[in-house]
Amino acid sequence: MNRTTKAGPARTAEADRLDAGLAALGLDDTPPGARAALLAYLSLLSQWGRTFNLTAIRDPLRMVSHHLLDSLAVLPALDDALRGRATARVLDMGSGAGLPGLPLAALRADVCFTLIDSVGKKAGFMRQAAGEMGLANVEVRHGRVEDETEVFDVVMARAFAPLSRLVTLAGPRLVPGGCILALKGDLPDEEHVAGMDVALVDVPFVEGRRQIVRVDIGPQNG
Repeated sequence: MNRTTKAGPARTAEADRLDAGLAALGLDDTPPGARAALLAYLSLLSQWGRTFNLTAIRDPLRMVSHHLLDSLAVLPALDDALRGRATARVLDMGSGAGLPGLPLAALRADVCFTLIDSVGKKAGFMRQAAGEMGLANVEVRHGRVEDETEVFDVVMARAFAPLSRLVTLAGPRLVPGGCILALKGDLPDEEHVAGMDVALVDVPFVEGRRQIVRVDIGPQNG
């Protein structure tokens, strides 16, 4: 239920859940405009999610937890992966609705995010969302990651492919010494790859196991 206060415009349950979740993740000190950008994205996703087949989740409150907060839970791992690098370029493979790239870009304006998806209507949605969120650090590409020729410091993916397939696709798209960050639920034995580092993460309001898998690529890109 919306609430109107004398101090400002009406609050929503979605805004309250976002604030609570950001605080739980230690991200409550967000850059100016970041919360508004995240809520603008949520509104677009709620409006166009069914039409563009972007998400099976219809409840905006669950979108906050299972999309926004789930994406932002990887931020400490991303910061660690980029620490000390002269550049900060991230590729979000098979980004779909723009997850995790768009929420992360809202909180890290100094990082350049490239979001790629092979489905044209999804790429179109991401472009519109990035524009309405005011994100100047996002480039959206419509195409196959196999055809991508540029290289990046970090390649990310969320629910995109089995880990072994992800390593095969991401390796050639990484600078020497770059790494892969994969957002996973359960990680069956058959998905394990050499050199992976797995960290459990607690995502506010999300039940079940959530894991971040990091795979570092050697100086010769594998």
